[in-house]
Amino acid sequence: MEGFEVPIHRSLTQTIMIGGAPREISILNGTLTAVLFLGLHSPIGLPIGIAIHLLAVALSKKDPQFFATFRRQIRQKRFYDA
Repeated sequence: MEGFEVPIHRSLTQTIMIGGAPREISILNGTLTAVLFLGLHSPIGLPIGIAIHLLAVALSKKDPQFFATFRRQIRQKRFYDA
């Protein structure tokens, strides 16, 4: 039908990113890094947090929905196990 097109803004379909990684992963990683680095006074906490963030950014560049898809796949039952 002509005349019934509705423009959809791109922000409605894209994932919300913080620093190139999905928002949930960034918040979880920041909290974990703060606990390790500030709470436990562990100097290894900061490099671990940076490494996790860089991994999340690399995975999100390939597919912005990677973590949502991975989370859904983990919850699925395995039907075709041999």
